[in-house]
Amino acid sequence: MPDRSDGGASGDWAQLRDRRMSEPGAEQAYEAARLAFELGAAVRRLREDRGWTQKQLAQSAAMTQSAVARLEAGGTTPTLPVLNRIAQALDADLAVRITPRSDVA
Repeated sequence: MPDRSDGGASGDWAQLRDRRMSEPGAEQAYEAARLAFELGAAVRRLREDRGWTQKQLAQSAAMTQSAVARLEAGGTTPTLPVLNRIAQALDADLAVRITPRSDVA
């Protein structure tokens, strides 16, 4: 087993991650990616609960199957009109909220 005490591969990754996260805008980009992933996962769960394929959702929401796949993978952030079409296709309500953080006075 390699000795990682000399800053081997795992040390290099940790240093790279720390360096990248300290760059301007990195935290915001990470948060946007997290939100896109969670949104995609929610759409996928609703679609699967309905027993639909990506193609069926795409047809019902006037989209392409590849657009549904990208959304579900967190690779894109759809516009509100697209989200509304997806919600309608899935017989779901679209709720967009901005809520105060608990640490804000």
